[in-house]
Order: sequence, then C-alpha cells, then structure tokens
Amino acid sequence: MTAFHDVRFPLSIGLAARGGPERRTEIVTLNSGREERNAVWRDSRRRWDAAPGVRSQADLARLVAFFEARLGRLHAFRFTDPFDHGSAGPGAAPGPFDQVIGTGDGATDRFQLHKAYGDGAGRWDRPITLPQANSVRAAVDGVETPVSLEPSGEIVFDAPPPEGALVTAGFRFDVPVRFDADQLEASLEAGAAMISSVPLIEVRL
Repeated sequence: MTAFHDVRFPLSIGLAARGGPERRTEIVTLNSGREERNAVWRDSRRRWDAAPGVRSQADLARLVAFFEARLGRLHAFRFTDPFDHGSAGPGAAPGPFDQVIGTGDGATDRFQLHKAYGDGAGRWDRPITLPQANSVRAAVDGVETPVSLEPSGEIVFDAPPPEGALVTAGFRFDVPVRFDADQLEASLEAGAAMISSVPLIEVRL
C-alpha cells in the first residue's frame, strides 16, 4: 500500500494498549454434531485499543496531533506491539541466532526476516516487514555476519551464504497499522483526559 507514513505511534501511549492477534475461522456443524473447521485467513491480524495509554492532557494532545497528521484512517504507520516486538523472549535483547530464516544455496544473498510461532505441524512463520534497523543482527552457520537492511524487511549479505549454511537473525520490529476510526471522542473529567477508544488495526504492506 502507498498510504504509509514511516513514523511510530507514540510509545508512551502505545505501550499501555490492550489487544492481540485475531484469526478468521469458518465452522460448519454437521447433522452428526461434528464440526468442519476452515481457516479463512492464512495469517493472523492484530487489533489494539490504545485508549488505556491516554492518561493526561499532554497524552491526548500528542494523540490528536498524530491522528490529524495521519488523516484519520487514511495513512498507516508503525506501531510497537507491547506484547510482541522482538525475535527473542520477553525482555531479552535480540541475538543473531534467535530465528532461523533460511539456508544458503551459494547464490542467494538476501533473506526475508520472519518470526516462527509454535513448531511442527502447528508452526506459523510471520513475515517481519518493519524491523527496527539498529536492532538487526544476523549469522551464517553460527558466525555473526554484517548485513544491510532493505525497506521490505529483507536482509542482504555482502556475499551469498554457502550451500547448506544455516542463516539466522535477531531483531526488534514494529507492526504496520492504521486507525480503525475516523473520529476520536475525548473529554476532560476533573482536569484529566478521558477517551473511550483508540482502535488500531494491522494492515499489509
């Protein structure tokens, strides 16, 4: 999508957001009482409400300014998911061996960043399209190796990893989102800023 602003939603507000992943599943109940279930979406989509982070008039002013600059729902932007924004475990710094992102073939010099959830038959690989540039580290067969970063979330090695070499990476990342409403409804109660909802929804770039 072209309507994307490469700016981050205010962290002081966003880190108090509530929300998480959503999936779309069709369920048909048969005459026997058994169910047939079908995943409509291949990937999950995340939603949040950032209203809990608005605690003061200053917070509200920052939010309104950000909302106006995005023209409501028109322009997407970066959002740091308070619960899931790194390749390592919660609170851990990214390391070059966190995620396996590919295997060298001697010719390919670029690899898409992704994060794996689960394992075996239930594993889901989430493409990472908005890594935080200064956080990306990579390795080839256990040796940390310098890379450059493409806007799409691909890393590029100076030379293609050799055939059979394991390519790993670690990173922090943001999620592309937009406002899911064209209006903010706020009020002041006893001098404190109050806002009922600040809905955000993940988008595909």
